[in-house]
Amino acid sequence: MRLTREKIVRLSHQITDVLVASDEVEFVEDRDTIRQQVVQILTATLKDEEKADAEVRKRITSQKKEILEGSEEWDVLYRKYYADELRRMGIAAAPDDRRERRT
Repeated sequence: MRLTREKIVRLSHQITDVLVASDEVEFVEDRDTIRQQVVQILTATLKDEEKADAEVRKRITSQKKEILEGSEEWDVLYRKYYADELRRMGIAAAPDDRRERRT
């Protein structure tokens, strides 16, 4: 994971503090239970991101033509494949879905 456990816990405290301060959020569980759930969500999301990253890198290296990491072509393919992978995993909406929501 790109974030340490300590950073995830710190983020969970900050997120929980923001939620507690909001008049629009009502807690039905105690604060620590909510914070622990935030830790679980962040951890799961980061693991999904790692899986997506690995799959994208695998797709790029499987191209017939060698594409060097850091090149413009690699960056373009990475962004495209990463967005595709997130959509496939159900993490991000398809571009057409976002347009429909705006109208």
